[in-house]
Amino acid sequence: MNIFDIVGPVMVGPSSSHTAGAVKIGRVARKLLGEEVSEAEILFYGSFLATGKGHGTDKAIVAGLMGYASDDRRIPESLTEARKRGMQISYGKLELADAHPNTVKLILKGVTGRTLEILASSVGGGRIAVNEIDGMPATFGAELPTLVIHNEDKPGLVAHVTALLQDYSINIATMQLYRSGRGDQAVMVIECDQSVAPPVTEAVKTLPGVNGVVYYEG
Repeated sequence: MNIFDIVGPVMVGPSSSHTAGAVKIGRVARKLLGEEVSEAEILFYGSFLATGKGHGTDKAIVAGLMGYASDDRRIPESLTEARKRGMQISYGKLELADAHPNTVKLILKGVTGRTLEILASSVGGGRIAVNEIDGMPATFGAELPTLVIHNEDKPGLVAHVTALLQDYSINIATMQLYRSGRGDQAVMVIECDQSVAPPVTEAVKTLPGVNGVVYYEG
């Protein structure tokens, strides 16, 4: 445990879960999208739905989507700034079973037309958990450099990815594997100890069976 587990993050309040964590969810989603957000559908669940507006969760999410940090003094005015930028925002209710109470789904469209769906939770103390990306499981905490690799479920592909990372002296901190069915679509979530340079992600994309790569670094 470190001091931030006790006193919490530096942030604009009122709540580390409803504000600081929500800002981080927005920032992570923006980085995963890889460009400015033009449209955002924000679907709240649980406590986020019940009390989020009073805690400024809507403003916090939008602030993160614009790249604000959790201690940015502009967070309370984020909705106004988003309108000035032409960002289209809509809100709704999310139906889930047995999810963390501070959960939100973001359905995003970027300025070039690129799209992203992300399901994430604010788990306390400004920390978050990304639960899904584009409908596939992708559990990670957005604390380490992370590769999310969409791929075909085929023999040898995991070995090829890990060997490539070894060639670039990148150490794997954690690795999670998910698939929709045997021989169907799959996802690798690889948290790394080092930053992953663009040539590495491009090399991963060229591996046979890889359909897409998303990279996140805070």
